[in-house]
Amino acid sequence: MEAKNSLVKSQKQTFSAFLGTDAMKKKINEMVGGEKGQQFITAIISAVSTNPQLAECDNSTILSAALVGQALNLSPSPQLGQYYMVPFNDSKRGCKVAQFQIGYKGYIQLAIRSGYYKKLNVLAIKEGELIKYDALNEDIEVKLIEDEEEREKAQTIGYYAMFEYLNGFRKTLYWTKKHMEAHAEKYSMGYKAHKGYTFWEKDFDGMAYKTMLRQLISKWGIMSVDMQKAMESDMAEIKEDGTYEYVDNDYEITEPIQEEPQQSQEVVNDTKEQSKSTDEEDPFLQK
Repeated sequence: MEAKNSLVKSQKQTFSAFLGTDAMKKKINEMVGGEKGQQFITAIISAVSTNPQLAECDNSTILSAALVGQALNLSPSPQLGQYYMVPFNDSKRGCKVAQFQIGYKGYIQLAIRSGYYKKLNVLAIKEGELIKYDALNEDIEVKLIEDEEEREKAQTIGYYAMFEYLNGFRKTLYWTKKHMEAHAEKYSMGYKAHKGYTFWEKDFDGMAYKTMLRQLISKWGIMSVDMQKAMESDMAEIKEDGTYEYVDNDYEITEPIQEEPQQSQEVVNDTKEQSKSTDEEDPFLQK
């Protein structure tokens, strides 16, 4: 155990040194540039230093994943939940690699910035709340539990997502929790084997929200260039030449997600005002 900890510490130092090389400084300056370059370096070093498994990943894959997030103007902060750099064991290369994974809050950020959306909503439906969902006409009737504490304790039975464009076009989607669990088992071997370390097991609702937004927007939404890039890059190892390799989900390794207040829904109203608010809150745009 002591030898492993020593290796992790060494790898952390190596990553810092890796970013400090002239070649990496030049690359970051070209892709990020100026004052933002130093802020970018500080942010990813912080993310790596808090995750020993990530510190063991191939340095170039960490940087590539972080550069995708930076290009999308998303923060790597686990507390914000916009995107994650997730360690995976790459059996082909015999090492750990960092994979870019966007969070549901990242999808919301990109949707707001696109300027298309008047409303965007995703939430868990609790036991006793659903009256009916008409999939044909996409009408849902629910009676939400008014007491927030009681609602938080209630069992989740499904997930609902919807969007409405400024032009009035509207789409909705509802999945039962059983449907969502089947989806998770199909696309995460770690979750299927009940390994206890995947994002599905650490934050099932967060992954469910992301899945609902991805399903809804990718099938029926107008996607901005950034949204298309986010979906294409999601759950991929970003190669130095810019290509993507999707590592077997059986090898996902995640650290415990940092605790934050759980939000049962995200709503976007009045796109222009929300976009302005979002920009002000984005760490990369603040500094």
